[in-house]
Amino acid sequence: MVIILQLMNKYLNYFLLTPLLVPSLLIAQQIDVEIEEILVSASLLPITINRSANAITIIDRNQLKNRAVTSVSDLLRDVAGLAVSRSGVQGSQTQIRIRGSEANHLLVLIDGVEANNPSQSDEFNWGTLVASDIERIEIIRGSQSSMLGSDAMAGVVNIITQSAEQPFGIKIFAEAGSFDTQNNGVSVELKNEDFDMRLGISHLQTAGDNISRTGPEKDGYENTNVNLKSNWSATDQLHLTFAARQADGMNEYDSDGNFDSLIDDQDQVSEFRNVTMRLQAHHSSIDGRWQHQVSVGQSTNDNDEFSLGIPGTATNSTKEQYRLLSSLFWDKQKQRASFLMEREEEEFQQRGVINDYGVFGIYDPNQSRDRNTDSIALEYRADTSKKLTLGVSARYDDNSEFKRGNTARIEVIYQINDHLRLRSAYGTAIKNPTFTERFGFYTNFIGNPSLEPEESVNWELGIDRQFLEGAFSLSATLFNSELDNEIDGNFMDPITYRYTSKNREGSSKRQGIELTTASKLNDVLFFNTSYTYTDSVELDGDNHYADEARRARHTGSLNLSWQAMANLHINTNAQYNGSQIDVVYPNNIRLEDYTVVNLSLNYGATPKLGIYLRLDNVFDESYEEVFGYQALGFSANVGARYRF
Repeated sequence: MVIILQLMNKYLNYFLLTPLLVPSLLIAQQIDVEIEEILVSASLLPITINRSANAITIIDRNQLKNRAVTSVSDLLRDVAGLAVSRSGVQGSQTQIRIRGSEANHLLVLIDGVEANNPSQSDEFNWGTLVASDIERIEIIRGSQSSMLGSDAMAGVVNIITQSAEQPFGIKIFAEAGSFDTQNNGVSVELKNEDFDMRLGISHLQTAGDNISRTGPEKDGYENTNVNLKSNWSATDQLHLTFAARQADGMNEYDSDGNFDSLIDDQDQVSEFRNVTMRLQAHHSSIDGRWQHQVSVGQSTNDNDEFSLGIPGTATNSTKEQYRLLSSLFWDKQKQRASFLMEREEEEFQQRGVINDYGVFGIYDPNQSRDRNTDSIALEYRADTSKKLTLGVSARYDDNSEFKRGNTARIEVIYQINDHLRLRSAYGTAIKNPTFTERFGFYTNFIGNPSLEPEESVNWELGIDRQFLEGAFSLSATLFNSELDNEIDGNFMDPITYRYTSKNREGSSKRQGIELTTASKLNDVLFFNTSYTYTDSVELDGDNHYADEARRARHTGSLNLSWQAMANLHINTNAQYNGSQIDVVYPNNIRLEDYTVVNLSLNYGATPKLGIYLRLDNVFDESYEEVFGYQALGFSANVGARYRF
């Protein structure tokens, strides 16, 4: 306990000394009073924020509208505990790490469908996710493996798309700006007493820019997004939901073609198609004591690589999920027990040209793999009093390829008074090796089929405090995680000069603190900050702890939201990222810290017509998030929205 208090004091000093220099957006938590009753997916069934021990951020439609961003990852840069790394221009491979974890330790759900790509290291490629048709985004920090399984080792991002809101409506938007960017879309919606349906279509394209240190070629990006969502209340007790989303497009990119750790100006193209769909039936008893959910979900990912127009490696993956969830409420809804049965089926395919490299072996990427996981999970939650909430969950996974996995979590939330809340959680998590780590076969990488699952022990302590009758709120979360059997994909064979994956010996450690504030200065002005200190280390070859790549120790952002007039909203955002190392063979390199400032204006010209302006990287900051990939400089975009 003494150590915990010392760490709290250490990290609080960082925050208190630099509350304005190290900023963030937590618009999501503007004033806790306003979000107490918002339901979030931090449980097998949705619960209110004040009944969860997790640190949670919500980004709603108003924030999406006011910031006018095209890529969801640009919004997530502001969230405490998240680190974003983009390898190039918009649309390029984008990774998000949460609390110092790996990118594939973060589970991404789109309308309840697991969208992580099994053919790309179980990561979600944030470069393909545009912001159109999204209702809100929930960022749940902390392990959720005891309820959601392997991919949720460090946290969950739950993306909820828009539903129809009016009997009949048509909305259109059009945007143009720097780098020959065009972004256009249309949506149609229908709604009556028992049924609603909404269809949204958007298309984004940009010529991009040259980010390599050589050559003049620009790297472009295209993305066509289709979103369909429908709800039907068959009876008062039975509700059906169908949701589907498809992203289809291409991105041009540069890479290290000579394996000298320098990015070359190359004519490389990746074509992608990502599809998620889900059908769910929800039934409740007349008195609401019994609730049942049955759902079938599927996600598919297709990726085709081209170099100078010549087809290269192609991957395809499919993940299907079948879920039955039953919950029983009693004691006037104060207690709840839930039981989950789930089956997950994954398939992976890789295709490419066979090449003979002589003494280095034959390059044959062609293969097909599959695996299944049968799971059960139990959860008990109880409001034992007006002040105390308990939550206990456990999950058993029977994977066809690995040893059986058991995970558990316990959380305690104590509401001291209307303005002060304490929360704590302790749990275990597991992450199975990916298809790529075990069987990937690329020009300079060979998989390792003997890998063991990663395992972690995690705990967090948090406090939420309101001041000035809710006009100012402060939230602090201390987190710690120890990871065993960490899988490292950067081991090089000194004979073949090819990389492979191995389980590291010893434990990798991730610890730190997240601090956020939300201020309502007056009826029209909101000021929000956050700061994250992350200490993420792993054992190096000399058995010494060293910083992990692309995890800055200090990050933060600031957001000033101003309703200047009844029809004019101005948003100023600043993002700070401290220095960090990146993996560059044979020695790592340190990337410099940077601060990026963004500005957006939204003007309601008429009740039906809105005009917006977005200025990114206002001061034209030069920086790299990934070594060799120069980030984009200043850009300006203007757009209009119209509602019929």
